[in-house]
Amino acid sequence: MRALQPYSYKSIWMRKEKRSTRWLGILGLLGMLSACFCLLIVFGVSFGFIEADIIIGSASPNLEPLDRIYLAGYLILFAKDLDTPAGNASNQHELVIEQGQNAAHVVAQLKEAKIITNELLLRNYLQFRGFDTGIEAGIYSLHAAMTPREIADTLQRANPQEIKITVLEGWRREQIAQAVALSGLVISESEFATAADRPLPGYAFSEYLPPFASLEGFLFPDTYLVDSGITADELVQLMLKNFEVRIGADFVNGYNVQGINLFQAAILASIVEREAVVDDERELIASVFYNRLRQGIKLEADPTIQYALGLQVDGSWWKAPLTLEDLKFDSLFNTYLYPDLPPGPIANPGLEAMRAVAFPLASDFLYFRAACDQSGRHFFSMTFEEHQSNACD
Repeated sequence: MRALQPYSYKSIWMRKEKRSTRWLGILGLLGMLSACFCLLIVFGVSFGFIEADIIIGSASPNLEPLDRIYLAGYLILFAKDLDTPAGNASNQHELVIEQGQNAAHVVAQLKEAKIITNELLLRNYLQFRGFDTGIEAGIYSLHAAMTPREIADTLQRANPQEIKITVLEGWRREQIAQAVALSGLVISESEFATAADRPLPGYAFSEYLPPFASLEGFLFPDTYLVDSGITADELVQLMLKNFEVRIGADFVNGYNVQGINLFQAAILASIVEREAVVDDERELIASVFYNRLRQGIKLEADPTIQYALGLQVDGSWWKAPLTLEDLKFDSLFNTYLYPDLPPGPIANPGLEAMRAVAFPLASDFLYFRAACDQSGRHFFSMTFEEHQSNACD
């Protein structure tokens, strides 16, 4: 038999020390392995983020880390679909996004219109890039041949909403201001009136405007398609530029032949515009006024009094019929009282009225009055006696 060794506290301590050292080594090794594993995870996530940014695009800095990991992983998995359109360009859609609509609602509309097929893909891409918070209210022109990536980029650039406004021939600037305010533009009546109440330098007609003149007569009647955010000054400038383009050198030469300048032409054309009802009578009406001016006879044009009287209690800007008292209304615009042209245009004439003043018909007529058949046509006469005989019973 092997002899038993004597019991020793020292030997027991040494054995415990060896066991402790062994455990410490194991724990240290585990710690090193854990640290390496964490580094691998960090490196892997970082590499994944870099790869995602390269393949997908820069991530939004506002994403939470877990959201970024999930979205990056999903989008890398479906990266090919980001550049694959849902159909062809024949499937077009005008997307209207109202103020306050979120990305999910917008994407759902695109899915319903069959512009996209994978709703989740576009929604995740918008969120990853931070585009979901950059969608603006407006109108977007989209089609199914666009890839989800292209659609997301387009949704960051809304087409300005366009608004159509029609300015009729013979309107005065206050009527235009009313139409502008009711058109949907963010321009009030007073804003437009202020913008149209002062001459602007830089236009062909500016040199002819007297210091007191407004822009009455030069706000060219037309149908305008404008951005919804246009300002009053910009809209007025657009109308003035239209006038300048449409009234060319041949018109100006015609006015010079008649002995008047562009400002005077706008005055006379505004009266012709308000007097003429039937298109083919404009040139003849213009000739009557030229004849009266050359012979020193007052124009005696009813629209000039209507302009001077202004807004009526019924909301009309053109009082009709006029009374004998109205004919005595003291205003420099009253051509029954004052000779020659009034001090400024009484309305905004259209192209044909401006043409009639440039190229009037040759005639000896000095008078005209409305025909009695309600046709809008006029009787023309050379003498006052003939003019009186044309009166309706």
